[in-house]
Amino acid sequence: MTAIPDFMFRHEAVVEPLTGEGAYGPVYGPPETHSCLADDKRQLVRDASGSEVVSDTTVYFRPGVVCPPGSRVTVNGRASTAITSLTRDGGGLPTPDHVEVALK
Repeated sequence: MTAIPDFMFRHEAVVEPLTGEGAYGPVYGPPETHSCLADDKRQLVRDASGSEVVSDTTVYFRPGVVCPPGSRVTVNGRASTAITSLTRDGGGLPTPDHVEVALK
């Protein structure tokens, strides 16, 4: 497995994974801090229901980071919500494996 090189992860993100819904709204798991690469770029992405949503930031993590859609992610001092979370795995090919999360 090849991953994005460590020197690329210049930022830190605090991920509070969505664990469900409670009587007062979303329920989050304990916060975890991960090194990442944050790319502030506005783009259209599709959420889990297929609706188009504007993403302001894309965050790239090392393989294995858990950040399901709906999770709260704080990066560069901004708290955001994960729209999509994609595992990019080349299946043994020499590709830069990572987890890609679009934030709104």
